[in-house]
Amino acid sequence: MPTGRVENSLHWVLDVGFNEDSSRKRTGFAAQHYLLLNRIALNLLKNEKTAKVGVKGKRLKAGWDNNYLIKLLKN
Repeated sequence: MPTGRVENSLHWVLDVGFNEDSSRKRTGFAAQHYLLLNRIALNLLKNEKTAKVGVKGKRLKAGWDNNYLIKLLKN
């Protein structure tokens, strides 16, 4: 896959799954730190294969179910 498509795909997932485009973190290093945390979270969510939902659904499930959140963080 060409690099441009990978970059666009990553941006799309971060925007849809994390609503990144509406973020107001634009001063100092806040945006860079927030992006790093989002990418770590995205990798944790993508590596979890038992839930048959998308990234956004897995984020919601982790917010509702502490056992699932712990499972994500242990992997």
